[in-house]
Amino acid sequence: MAEIKICGLTTVDDTLRCVEAGADAIGLNFWPRSPRSIDVATAKTIVEAVGDRVQLVGVFVDFSVAQIREILMETGIEWAQLHGEESPEQVAELLPRAYKAIGAKSSSVIELARTYSGEHLLLDASVPGLPGGTGRTFDWAIAAEVARERKLTLAGGLDAKNVTEAIETVNPFRVDVASGVESEPGRKDPDLVRSFIDAAKTAFSAR
Repeated sequence: MAEIKICGLTTVDDTLRCVEAGADAIGLNFWPRSPRSIDVATAKTIVEAVGDRVQLVGVFVDFSVAQIREILMETGIEWAQLHGEESPEQVAELLPRAYKAIGAKSSSVIELARTYSGEHLLLDASVPGLPGGTGRTFDWAIAAEVARERKLTLAGGLDAKNVTEAIETVNPFRVDVASGVESEPGRKDPDLVRSFIDAAKTAFSAR
């Protein structure tokens, strides 16, 4: 089992193209400072358009547990991806459909990851002031260690050119892309999306 997630969708049309291209999951970002941020009304429209064809993930940065639950209930989004300074206790309150996203600064992230419960975890590049979507990679050897213990979503600077190597190196449960398939922040390029998904599926099937 391996999955491909396209994150930071902002329109119904872009989302439907990603679904048709073979995405397994989509990410909808509620962090107001992100160029990919959407409001609840837009999220509801996207969710209604795609139905149950893909896994729906809400991206949150330092929202309260109550706020996250309210947005998930109002929109119909199934999963919460937590990109801020959320504590292990906050993540645990949202299980089983939640996971922590951690910026990988060094190999110390391996121990940090173990403090968060749940099957899933996401590793991304660590860039000060930016919780994700930076387009930067990090040391995949660190991610490979975490992937041996958890269902790891690998993010950070992935695109069609490097996703094969990333999958071969890390053996993740899922790969996650945002900026690597965009024409501009929040707008997905259909050709880049298809190229990424095709490359990832080929790499996953070769494992």
